[in-house]
Amino acid sequence: MMPGKYFFDDTRRFIHAMLSNQIAKVSPTLYSRLTKKTGRGFSAESTQQAADYFQTCFNDYFVILGIPENEVENFLSGKQLLEYGPGDIPGVALLMIAHGAERVTCVDRFELVTMSQKNEGILLELLGRLEGEARARASHCFLKPGQPGSGFNPDRIRYLIKPSGLSKLNGEIDFIFSRAVLEHVNDLDATFDDMAQALQPNGIVLHQVDLRSHGLHRRNPLDFLTWPTVLWSWMHSNKGAPNRWRVNTYRDTLHRIGFETVLMQPTQLIDKSIINEVRPSLARPFKSLSDVDLSWLGFWLLCRKTNYENTIQ
Repeated sequence: MMPGKYFFDDTRRFIHAMLSNQIAKVSPTLYSRLTKKTGRGFSAESTQQAADYFQTCFNDYFVILGIPENEVENFLSGKQLLEYGPGDIPGVALLMIAHGAERVTCVDRFELVTMSQKNEGILLELLGRLEGEARARASHCFLKPGQPGSGFNPDRIRYLIKPSGLSKLNGEIDFIFSRAVLEHVNDLDATFDDMAQALQPNGIVLHQVDLRSHGLHRRNPLDFLTWPTVLWSWMHSNKGAPNRWRVNTYRDTLHRIGFETVLMQPTQLIDKSIINEVRPSLARPFKSLSDVDLSWLGFWLLCRKTNYENTIQ
């Protein structure tokens, strides 16, 4: 907690967060509905904007992989994919199937996927932007082809709800991906162990990780790192709020599990003056971190299982 003059404000934040954390513990689904989580933030969006978001996510993955647009279908053809934390619409999964993937398994801690009128409209918007074989493949993601309201065809998009957030799959996945999800998991080691277990020997992993506060800082973008670990757990352990691990924890986890890191690239860096301002108040796990590690507010991570033989640019 920040010292002195912020004591009463921090006390109010703590009580409010602790009470909402109990709601999330007793009924995760109720908490998700009350907070209107989508996986894309809380701002209002049109059907077209949501579809644009999913298309951007899809495009970003292949930019980072270094795969040209005209080779995406060859890369995905026949592959089994795993997405952690798809949010309330598996829009990226739909696009992966449209462009050649055999099946996408989506796993989440909370049952967020709903077929509301708006979400059905977003899926129809995505379908409408596709042509030819891509549209035909995407249409068969639904129990009634081309009709999102009929529900998802589990042979194409399989949706798993696991309180642990772990897939428990065994050697059937070629490609794992997520966007702004790993910073929410409760057990990073267990999550990477789950990836290693799920992947085939030639499997690859691609994640975008967001290390920002997700709106839980007060005055300094890093002051959410000042809460003692125990208090932070009481406030947020059941909500999927940021776990606060910094980039050093990810490096250590990758080293332990034996994944080969192909790319670890920051997406946003914070100024040293901001670090200097908050450093005296940092909680114990973060006090010894270097300025460089504290400066990373997000990153792309591309890695592969040890004996992956294909070429990634």
